[in-house]
Amino acid sequence: MPDHVHLFVAFPPEGITLPKWVKALKTVIGKQLLGLGTQKPHWQEGFFDHVLRSAESYSEKWEYVRMNPVRAGLCEGPEQWPYQGEIVSIAF
Repeated sequence: MPDHVHLFVAFPPEGITLPKWVKALKTVIGKQLLGLGTQKPHWQEGFFDHVLRSAESYSEKWEYVRMNPVRAGLCEGPEQWPYQGEIVSIAF
């Protein structure tokens, strides 16, 4: 999507927290964007998170994210959107 990103992430019970991870992600990507000549602001303040508690919830949210570019009129089918996919599958 041209104006937002959806990420599915999982963390171990002990270790980095989601807010710290998001802050680090925004910092790293923001520096890269500045290096490419893209001026600030890159990010809005804060972020929205949603806890997935079941495989069913995961599937529903994944389908919502896959269909986002279709609903926005950026492509006719989700398979045509080049900026999606899994790096690592999250198991429930």
